[in-house]
Amino acid sequence: MHSSDKRIFYSDYTFHVEENVYEPAEDSFLFADNLKVNDGSKVADVGTGCGILGIIAAARANHVVAIDLNPHAVRCAKKNAETNNVGDKMSIIQGNLLAPVGSATKFDLIIFNSPYLPSEDVGNSSWLERAWSGGISGRKTIDSFIHEAPSHLKSNGAIFLMQSTLSDVEKSLRSFEEKGLRARIAVQQDLPFFETIVLLKVEFKI
Repeated sequence: MHSSDKRIFYSDYTFHVEENVYEPAEDSFLFADNLKVNDGSKVADVGTGCGILGIIAAARANHVVAIDLNPHAVRCAKKNAETNNVGDKMSIIQGNLLAPVGSATKFDLIIFNSPYLPSEDVGNSSWLERAWSGGISGRKTIDSFIHEAPSHLKSNGAIFLMQSTLSDVEKSLRSFEEKGLRARIAVQQDLPFFETIVLLKVEFKI
């Protein structure tokens, strides 16, 4: 553990967060508080960061595939999986969104605390900036995820997507609907400065 690392506690879990890795914040904890995982399920944790959501999911899941573009996050999440005794239930891999898992791979649950804040789109952003920056509209990564995720979802599965009212929640709801899924706001929390974070739950229409 480096001197610049932080230690974050949630429930009975301890997470070490390296300096180049997104530190769990209000969105992470709102997500964790509302994360429901069925016993024996197969879970994809997209943009895992320090691994907080995937590690919590691993308590009940059969297997969790945690993915992050940031190599520092991948290393950090692997350490945290071992620290919290779920290393044998997790595959933690580097890559962009769901690209690393292969087109035929399907999950019972796909979770993503997305980069959703609008920001100037700079090509040389740091690993930390990439964790929260969603481009000019805040939707750059969200739109890519909505395009990819449904094809990786089992017919009775669910997607949970965290975003902000600053990045057009209505567009996300419409985009999922256009792909034949039912999307709704599961929970939301107001933050300062006219922002609300929103957890969407998405399922196939019955």
